[in-house]
Amino acid sequence: MKKDSVDRARELEVFAAIVEAAGVSAGGRTVGLSPSGASRTLQRLESRLGVRLLVRASRAFRLTEEGESYYRSGRRILNDLDEVEQTLGDQAAPRGRLRVSSSIAFGRVAILPALGAFQHAYPGISMELSLTDHIADLSAGEADLAVRVGDLPDSDLKARKLGESPRILVASPEYLARSGAPITPEDLTRHNCLRFSFRPLPATWPFRRGDEHFDIEIVGNIAVDNGDAIMQLALAGHGIARVGHFHVQRELEAGRLVPLLEDFDTGETESFHAVFVGGRTIPGRVRAFVDFFAGRVGRP
Repeated sequence: MKKDSVDRARELEVFAAIVEAAGVSAGGRTVGLSPSGASRTLQRLESRLGVRLLVRASRAFRLTEEGESYYRSGRRILNDLDEVEQTLGDQAAPRGRLRVSSSIAFGRVAILPALGAFQHAYPGISMELSLTDHIADLSAGEADLAVRVGDLPDSDLKARKLGESPRILVASPEYLARSGAPITPEDLTRHNCLRFSFRPLPATWPFRRGDEHFDIEIVGNIAVDNGDAIMQLALAGHGIARVGHFHVQRELEAGRLVPLLEDFDTGETESFHAVFVGGRTIPGRVRAFVDFFAGRVGRP
């Protein structure tokens, strides 16, 4: 590689560090340069490009329009370089930091119990796991990989199916002893049905009677924003819940929850996908996660 190519890559690295640290001195330190060395690199870069990239004053630090454009393009180049180097290193063994965002339910049921085995199989991978029903913005760099439940919207993201699980209605024996068990879907209008707060009202649940598919509008006095909370409320006897079978399998086996209205089941399932940013190369640590956890919940 020519020396000027090496210098340009170093200038880009220093400039990105300055922007991300919001200061020349602080940015220089992150890449091993003194404040004067970082300042000289910035001046050399601006001189070579013939534009001003930063406005610096005693109480002001901001990018010019040219600086914004150069930073966005340069950050993509640096990210691509990191990915290529990581992938080459992964040919021997996957390694590096892997940031995973998962729904609370999938994380509790599938990831956490297998985390020790995953770390044993891939000791070079350091995982940062975020369990939340918030949908991480992968394009903005909030995570390297996310586990999404349900239908996937159209996007440029890559996806691989990890499994699927039927959705079922459940309630605790205590709730049923107190309120009675529904015999038909229409009976649900007289029951307290637990629902998700992020879904629009009126809330409905689907059913099938023979060849007829229909929805029943449910009512209830509690709405929450994640599946684990729904399950806990059902276990505590607060009402009837509609959840993924994988989510409550242990509770069903132990008799802590009881399935309801199985004769009216539509056969609907929910799918789990690992979603990640696509490219010419996929980091080995992402491939390792997908390969390891595929099929650990329901049918792959």
